[in-house]
Amino acid sequence: MFKKVNLKRKGFLILALFLTGFVSLYAQTVIMGKVIDAETGDPIPFANVVIKGTNIGAPTDFDGFYRIEGEGESDTLLVSYIGYAQKKKVYEKGISQTINFQLEPESTTLNEVVVYARKQENPAFAIMRSVINNKPNNDKRRIAGYEYESYNKIEIDLDNISDKLKQKKYMQKISAVLDSIEVIAGEDGKPILPLFISESLSKFYYRDNPRLTKELIEKTNLIGIGLEDGSLISQIIGSSFQQYNFYQNRMNIVEKNFASPIADGWRLMYDYELEDSVYIGNDFTYLIDFKPKNDQALAFKGKMWITKADFAIKQIDASVQPSANLNFVEKIKLQQELERMETGGWLPKKTRILIDVAEITNQSAGFLAKFYTSNKNLKVTEPRETAFFQRAIELAEDSRNTDEEFWNENRHEKLNPSELNVISMIDTLRNIPFVKTWAEVFKTFVRGYVEVGQLDLGPWPVLVGANNVEGLRLRLGGRTNEYFSEKWQLNGYGAYGFDDERFKYGLGVKYIVDRKKWTTLNMSYRNDLDQFGLQPDASVNIDEGTAFFALTQLGNLIRPFRYERIQFDAFRQFSRAFSANIQLRRQAYNPEFSFRYRSNFGNVDSPLASAFTTSEVTLQLKYGRDEAFIIADNNRVSLGSLRWPIFVLTISRGFKDLVGGDFDYTKMNFGFRQEVKMGLWGMTSYQVNMGHVFNAVPFTLLTSHIGNEQFVYTNIAFNTMDFFEFVSETHASVKFEHFFDGFILNKVPLLRKLKWRMVGTGNLLFGGVSKNTLNDQTLIDENGNTLPGFNVLDPGRPFAEVGIGIENIFKLFRIDYVKRLTYLDKDGVRKSDIKFSFNLSL
Repeated sequence: MFKKVNLKRKGFLILALFLTGFVSLYAQTVIMGKVIDAETGDPIPFANVVIKGTNIGAPTDFDGFYRIEGEGESDTLLVSYIGYAQKKKVYEKGISQTINFQLEPESTTLNEVVVYARKQENPAFAIMRSVINNKPNNDKRRIAGYEYESYNKIEIDLDNISDKLKQKKYMQKISAVLDSIEVIAGEDGKPILPLFISESLSKFYYRDNPRLTKELIEKTNLIGIGLEDGSLISQIIGSSFQQYNFYQNRMNIVEKNFASPIADGWRLMYDYELEDSVYIGNDFTYLIDFKPKNDQALAFKGKMWITKADFAIKQIDASVQPSANLNFVEKIKLQQELERMETGGWLPKKTRILIDVAEITNQSAGFLAKFYTSNKNLKVTEPRETAFFQRAIELAEDSRNTDEEFWNENRHEKLNPSELNVISMIDTLRNIPFVKTWAEVFKTFVRGYVEVGQLDLGPWPVLVGANNVEGLRLRLGGRTNEYFSEKWQLNGYGAYGFDDERFKYGLGVKYIVDRKKWTTLNMSYRNDLDQFGLQPDASVNIDEGTAFFALTQLGNLIRPFRYERIQFDAFRQFSRAFSANIQLRRQAYNPEFSFRYRSNFGNVDSPLASAFTTSEVTLQLKYGRDEAFIIADNNRVSLGSLRWPIFVLTISRGFKDLVGGDFDYTKMNFGFRQEVKMGLWGMTSYQVNMGHVFNAVPFTLLTSHIGNEQFVYTNIAFNTMDFFEFVSETHASVKFEHFFDGFILNKVPLLRKLKWRMVGTGNLLFGGVSKNTLNDQTLIDENGNTLPGFNVLDPGRPFAEVGIGIENIFKLFRIDYVKRLTYLDKDGVRKSDIKFSFNLSL
């Protein structure tokens, strides 16, 4: 028995020794891990991870992960990538292990341009020519129709939080939270303070001819300081705002147009170098480095992997240089991985963009915005009907009804530990009383209203005013919000002038009939004070939030009048491009300046009168082929048009003796506007407008062209024309503005460091009033006193002005010099003027 036990033990020992030797003989070294940016925590795709002194290694994938099998004589693992300091760590042989890296960004100088002999061509050029020739085949816009599921994630943080800033009293109130920031930033990263994180899941659809897109946002999840998961925020965190296509000549990022490295004019903008050729999956690719010829140009520096089979971008890593003509931006980094469709054309599979905004002052913090998009189930489909694209962005009714279980099942990838910490910290921060108070103040400043439950009080910019008619004016108003109702909106205000000792007030109600095909009914009543020539009409819409409008309401009012108005509007968006609005309005005018007209207009024997009433019906038709909108609570906001002009036709008919109307007349106005991106040469904006009044009416009902006697510049006015200087019965105008960005001044050695940007402007106006209408005007009152008149433009002789401006002065200001070219012989005319404006832009 004893010997038997020993034999068993001996056999087990022999077996154990045999297996140990076998494992030792065939043990393999496996190294895996993730490479991230030490400052932002973002993955670094396409980085090279290699065992020192060998060719054993692997590039990181789009999410920063790598895996290496094998070992070398060295026990050192190296990781490197352009724009980052190289880093190394020690690995152990014969085991599986995880080694993560955090790379520190470093300032790199551009490599010297390689000069080839006359007969020797840069080898990258032949590849680039093939890329350009194959753009029509590879561009996703060639596909007749496609769709995919899109997952989007956005994070916004405060970064560059200095010790000096931390010592501020308001920052000390959240010091307990700040002490744990390093946990989020990482072991050797810089501290950040999270403000906002969101994720959304949507379906994205595209069709060509006509080119239309639609995003159906199915679910959203948002947590932020001072922000709620409302309908507006939910629509702008989706895929529609994260569309980047390098096959376009210009790409729009932060409202700036950047030249693509595969633009048609590639050799004018970029230098290229063929670095290597590598396999990415089953695709053999050429690795090409690119950098802009002008370091201040709005262009990229980076690497792209071009497939040999069809000369398409397989993946790209592009950054904007700090020297580019941008304000406050320290870094813009765009990374993209694409997938080829069976029918041709490449769709983005994953996209990551990072925007690092520098601190504005030494005692402030910077901002870090990170966007990530993952698309799956990409497929080419038959184009859907155009009616399907009625709304470019549509939010599912139950989009905000989700829980963590849903996101765990449907996220394209799990949240990493850093993102989980961000969510936890935001929860803590937004419950701090000091943070909560200032978040509400900021929200009020942006929205213009103070939210109090189901009521919004405001708008705050018009709470206090002062002018020569009313003296000090105080106003208080408000409106109901979507928490009150998603169908009904009530609004109203009251104001009081301390000099005229009169109350002014207004009431209104809006009923939203249909949110999908935006349909609304509005009824309003107002009793207030206004100025002739500064009212919104068919030819121009004056935004009450601008500095220009605010200044016109102060001091001496130009030809003021009191009015009582009852108005009804019915609006319908019939298709994505076409909408119509019908308006019924009765308005009683009581001028506060010397004004007379014949009560039976045109009859010189009829008695004189001053007050008058109009009763009119107005039909407005609007066509914007690719204009997009989003729904903001109970209102709709236009995002503008991408490529095509927006056309507006307005016809108004006034009726005499209908509910007190004093005049019969017909007015017609037609206009269109467009922004045209011109690539290297900047962007042009123009407005064309023409109109006619078909009946003789008092000059107060003709078109009064908006002048500008203020010191601020505005593109809605003629800037060297006085208020109410010209009135027209028939008119046609063109307003032009061209933004050169840095195209000219970037080339001037002494000015390029200032990053100034040039602007050119020009306005042209033709107009006139018929003799019959002029003869019917009353120029002398019943006591023989001369009444204030008006000027008209000579037939065939336009009002013209041109200007040149410099913007981005101290990154904030714009100065325009405007020269008047015609009608210079009038007394007191401003032959030229200097205007100022303020614009905080990147």
